[in-house]
Amino acid sequence: MEGSASPPEKPRARPAAAVLCRGPVEPLVFLANFALVLQGPLTTQYLWHRFSADLGYNGTRQRGGCSNRSADPTMQEVETLTSHWTLYMNVGGFLVGLFSSTLLGAWSDSVGRRPLLVLASLGLLLQALVSVFVVQLQLHVGYFVLGRILCALLGDFGGLLAASFASVADVSSSRSRTFRMAMLEASIGVAGMLASLLGGHWLRAQGYANPFWLALALLIAMTLYAAFCFGETLKEPKSTRLFTFRHHRSIVQLYVAPAPEKSRKHLALYSLAIFVVITVHFGAQDILTLYELSTPLCWDSKLIGYGSAAQHLPYLTSLLALKLLQYCLADAWVAEIGLAFNILGMVVFAFATITPLMFTGYGLLFLSLVITPVIRAKLSKLVRETEQGALFSAVACVNSLAMLTASGIFNSLYPATLNFMKGFPFLLGAGLLLIPAVLIGMLEKADPHPEFQQFPQSP
Repeated sequence: MEGSASPPEKPRARPAAAVLCRGPVEPLVFLANFALVLQGPLTTQYLWHRFSADLGYNGTRQRGGCSNRSADPTMQEVETLTSHWTLYMNVGGFLVGLFSSTLLGAWSDSVGRRPLLVLASLGLLLQALVSVFVVQLQLHVGYFVLGRILCALLGDFGGLLAASFASVADVSSSRSRTFRMAMLEASIGVAGMLASLLGGHWLRAQGYANPFWLALALLIAMTLYAAFCFGETLKEPKSTRLFTFRHHRSIVQLYVAPAPEKSRKHLALYSLAIFVVITVHFGAQDILTLYELSTPLCWDSKLIGYGSAAQHLPYLTSLLALKLLQYCLADAWVAEIGLAFNILGMVVFAFATITPLMFTGYGLLFLSLVITPVIRAKLSKLVRETEQGALFSAVACVNSLAMLTASGIFNSLYPATLNFMKGFPFLLGAGLLLIPAVLIGMLEKADPHPEFQQFPQSP
């Protein structure tokens, strides 16, 4: 930089913080997602039952007459309130996280990955603490929104993922990066599956409070691991100011500044592809629990736990399929196969009126999660080593925007379509997934190996 002659402006190498061991990043992601998945469906069910109690509705517990209450206005009001408060939480998290995750992610390119991991862990811890108070003290459900905002202020789960994926990119080679990122996503899936199975049974046995306490304990352990056990992967951390527009500017430059080693077109179009995929994924996830609670399915907490576990099983099946399919197919075509199965699963959900058909839809999603690690790896290979944090904070921003878009579309569309087709949002999701399918195929045909632009030593 031009100002490097001025000693006060020159970044100084920061001494590495003492750690008890040099642990990998996967345990952090595992613990964070276990706690989040444990809380997610429980929060939706808690909102459902709080509004049901306020409005004097208890219909879903009486399964015998469930199919006869499709036009019950009280049930529809409960569904609408639950859906809208879910939207409020996601909007609050997005508006704050849009600024904080991008700032912190680019900052981690200088100071290292550990500071962001610690801050994001503290944010998740604060959110769980607020949830415990709401459940224990029967506080107003608006405090859930407050907890979500506090979490987003410190980086949120998106910031933690940004630092985690950047950490993997720091230590992986070009050829192994896709599978390493799939392994990181698989740790997300295993955690989600175990938390889903535990949460449903525990809710039936002991109510809402204890699962939230467990989530709080896990997040305390995660924060301590991030602070004292995670092995820093950035080679030369430097002391850098946090509150400066330079961090946000570095993200913008990824997409607008010309550079011989990256294609702006590929960065933009792959970012659009992952935006659509995440929008459909989180949009469907937002309304699935509500869809299963209400008529005609009328699932109880045990079945919801099984369904949520089935929803996370593709993290494992997709990892295994990716490893096998990479022997005979390019990564892009593996992603295309995953998109095809994702579309089929969404169509089945749209018309599911019985439990076996719902689980058939879950089964068709067994390859659906090969898509995001492929796109993340392709994006990572298009930028320099010193831009990984900025890139994945941009992806975190895309992720946050996708979650907001998903909440806005699916949580608003779901109550609006209750009277004529409850499954219409899933059909919309299936249609939207055609966009990344076309983009990935087009980019692969136009430039089959764009990642080799940065790695001339690769054959």
